[in-house]
Amino acid sequence: MTTHIRQRSGLVLESPFIWRARRPGSRHRLFCFPHAGGGASAFADWVPALPADIEVVAVQLPGRQNRILEDPATEVGPLVRDVTEALGPLLTGSFSFFGHSCGALLAYEVAQLLQAQGGPRPDRLFLSAQPSPAAAALRPKIHNLSEEEFRAEVMRLGGFDEEVAVDEDAMDALIPTVLADFALWEQHAMTMGPLLQSPITVMVGETDVRAPLETIEGWGDHTAAGFEQRIFPGGHFYLFDAGTDAEVFAFLAEAVLAH
Repeated sequence: MTTHIRQRSGLVLESPFIWRARRPGSRHRLFCFPHAGGGASAFADWVPALPADIEVVAVQLPGRQNRILEDPATEVGPLVRDVTEALGPLLTGSFSFFGHSCGALLAYEVAQLLQAQGGPRPDRLFLSAQPSPAAAALRPKIHNLSEEEFRAEVMRLGGFDEEVAVDEDAMDALIPTVLADFALWEQHAMTMGPLLQSPITVMVGETDVRAPLETIEGWGDHTAAGFEQRIFPGGHFYLFDAGTDAEVFAFLAEAVLAH
């Protein structure tokens, strides 16, 4: 199934951390960081949906899909350094980061490290479905719930294909990676580093119970280059909803190509 998705979408594995849909002559490169338990194929449909001027690069983390035999990351620092190093050769020209949920935190941390190293910086960070670090620190942790309670909580958020959600064996295989990602970020103490010199756009579903609207404004305190919000219909996984996904694609295309 994974191979089919990569062939259909144009995403091709280039390194352990990178699936890329090469578009020679494109004007902008969009790096996509997946949600908890998600893999690079979460962005399979983005390649045909976005204009040819945008090249999609999807980040693949250990412990899922083609990296299923690897253990998920247990420390944020080494993961951020590894991802930053892997992306390095592609951080040329005009590029932006998009991260959804836990992926938004990873995108932010990679941008912070790039800035600290004096490296290239994203034209913009699109941080989706993720409260600001200060707001997230006050949110109840779910990684230490019982297995039954944790599964119920992530099922309530959605994000699983219907055929997967009703397949007990598939869910049994997926839940440990989702749990590992929640544990990774819920136990990580994010500090207020230097203000980013890249603008931040926060994207959120209007009924998202994990990232209520009042929790996202704090992201503006993390950048010196401009902050804005964009609210879409839907919940935590609004970007995968039929109809809303087209709105998301149109917004991203206009935002990145305007520069």
